[in-house]
Amino acid sequence: MPSTTRRTVLTAAAAAGITTAAAGAAHASDRRGRTPERELFGRLADGTAVHRWTLNNGGTTLKVLSYGGIVQSLETTDRRGGAANVALGFDNLDDYVARSPYFGGLIGRYGNRIADGRFTLDGATYQLPVNDGPNSLHGGDRGFDKRMWDVEPFTRGAGTGLVLTRTSPDGEAGYPGNLAVRVTYTLTPQGAWRIDYEATTDRATVVNLTSHTYFNLAGEGSGTIDGHLLELAATRYTPVGSALIPTGELAPVARTPFDFRRARSIGPQARTPHEQTVIAQGIDHNYVLDKGLTPRPEYALTVTHPESGRVMKMYTTEPGMQLYTGNFLDGTLTGTSGRLYRQGDAFCLEAQHFPDAPNQPSFPSTVLRPGRTYRTTTLHAFSTR
Repeated sequence: MPSTTRRTVLTAAAAAGITTAAAGAAHASDRRGRTPERELFGRLADGTAVHRWTLNNGGTTLKVLSYGGIVQSLETTDRRGGAANVALGFDNLDDYVARSPYFGGLIGRYGNRIADGRFTLDGATYQLPVNDGPNSLHGGDRGFDKRMWDVEPFTRGAGTGLVLTRTSPDGEAGYPGNLAVRVTYTLTPQGAWRIDYEATTDRATVVNLTSHTYFNLAGEGSGTIDGHLLELAATRYTPVGSALIPTGELAPVARTPFDFRRARSIGPQARTPHEQTVIAQGIDHNYVLDKGLTPRPEYALTVTHPESGRVMKMYTTEPGMQLYTGNFLDGTLTGTSGRLYRQGDAFCLEAQHFPDAPNQPSFPSTVLRPGRTYRTTTLHAFSTR
């Protein structure tokens, strides 16, 4: 603990008539309360144990699986202090293995779509698994969200978190290079959830890591997201063709259902008739953030749920943000609350580089070369109003 912080704790304790020893014990107790806890969540078919880690800090509780780096639960409080899980997910491992539409997954090597599952780099063409019509989506049929991760917990300063690591071997899912990946989930003292991504490679490759958490700020399983208001700092988006691959155009959001420059309800916009919403059966599009690619996380968006008072702000280093309005939830998946998830019951906001960037030179590059380190950060800040 920094000395200034320790003096603050002891001064406050003295003012309350608490002895130095008691103050130290209180601080130790607080640290224990923030220490990540591990429990067995289930076993894979080969007997591999999958653990669930629980983090608590600043009024937020985050539960993460060693399988897929999956965010299984994310609890925040409403304006009355009541807690609810605002992330969609399952209460058992089997559903994550067999049925999950990327609920809470840590996505890689490449988040979003690559056309025809193919790209060319330095004169060599690489073929990836095709798992979304003609495209490769979220790293293929067995991406990072379906791999085991090594997990190391930490309690550092006033923060608490997990470091997830794995090495994706050369040729895994068709991608070149041994990719060493390190992802850090941190809960801050203010209850914000921070994700820091790092990766290095021994051969030129492409990489685009993101998180695929499905949110409903009223609580998972509570129904439609129509009551959620989104403000998104983007004046342009990337329209898509029939296979949901960007056309290459950076189109203005003005006078379209994609315009969230001022706060608007998410659900009704996703159902507004438009050529692009018809193609995607809602919104499943990448936004070109006005801030661009930045060395430090900068403001991207705010989601507000007026009924509960919950607010989520996102800050990121990334140039793009994929908004997905749960278009393919079909009422066949039962969530942690025991309720069915239906179309439009959640939204995803995936900070990222642009879809199909390896095939579109005008988009920000996703190429990573030996000797360089891939680094991105995204922060989810929760509050109430």
